[in-house]
Amino acid sequence: MPAERQFISLRDAQPPFFVGIDLGGTNIKVGVVDDLGRPLSWLSLPTEAEKGPEDAARRMGEAVLKAIKKAKLQKHDIARVGLGSPGTMDIPAGMLVNPVNLKGWDNFPIRDRVSFHCGLPVAFQNDANAAAYGEFWAGAGKEYHSLVLFTLGTGIGCGIIIGDLIIDGENSHGAECGHLIIDSSDDARVCGCGQRGHLEAYASATAVMKRAEQLLAEGRPSSLARRFARVKPQNRNTKLIFEEAEKGDKLANQLVMETARWLGIGTVNLLHTIDPSIVLLGGAMTFGGKATKTGKRFLDGVIREVKQRAFPTIAQRVKIDYASLGGDAGFIGAAGIARLEHRQEA
Repeated sequence: MPAERQFISLRDAQPPFFVGIDLGGTNIKVGVVDDLGRPLSWLSLPTEAEKGPEDAARRMGEAVLKAIKKAKLQKHDIARVGLGSPGTMDIPAGMLVNPVNLKGWDNFPIRDRVSFHCGLPVAFQNDANAAAYGEFWAGAGKEYHSLVLFTLGTGIGCGIIIGDLIIDGENSHGAECGHLIIDSSDDARVCGCGQRGHLEAYASATAVMKRAEQLLAEGRPSSLARRFARVKPQNRNTKLIFEEAEKGDKLANQLVMETARWLGIGTVNLLHTIDPSIVLLGGAMTFGGKATKTGKRFLDGVIREVKQRAFPTIAQRVKIDYASLGGDAGFIGAAGIARLEHRQEA
């Protein structure tokens, strides 16, 4: 939970109430929120994906009931549950199709199975879209009409919200903006999906780590060499790069600013396609955000690239900033999608 976020009491909450589930490859977050997106309760449990989707659906259903009890509510007080899940998926069918981070969960009707286990109706959405909706409804985008959220981590997730419209796409593959093509050369970097030149191959944490190791192998001087030598390869991450950048290491800062440049290029592609009010950067790799020198330089680098490449009117008017809900965005946004579906059916 973000340090600045506070739980509200039932006395201060505004009904109706919703439960949000943020399903990840490692952990599942579940929380109850009120009609304004403010959390009353929260809990986390391990995904244990190897036990299979039915076991996880059962435990998610049980966690929903625990979160309701923790909020001092009854099951009948909950209007709907929302579930945000990694893809690929068939959103209208409530089906996981071939989720990369959940091996063996192919073609599983997760929406209906979670609903069965908690005894409540469940709304279903892509996890990045859910996080984007969380920021739109209750976070850094709540004063804006349209929003793009990049989640920067192992890969690059993205969510696009225009009004109350979530861009799902015809085949539930909308807003897969980590796979924007930003380099069409024959030797462009290879993305995790196997294709060349995608944004994710240049601006994800995976890409940054590969680039760091490549430059160090070429003999570039950097304090990163010492930091990497002390850590097992599987434990090396962009936090080390951030920490050395904060200390002034030139190579670490180069990696941060290269990433900002590529992300700026990807952002311009979206600005010229959607023309949103605000673009937010979230996820695990924000280099400390606004609270750090490196985080400020990173954000400034993205903005500078946008100003150089985008149409002047768009570049001047769009807001580019960090997301504010942190790890809460997924379950709050999933609850918000449940709220949206509930209001549409009312």
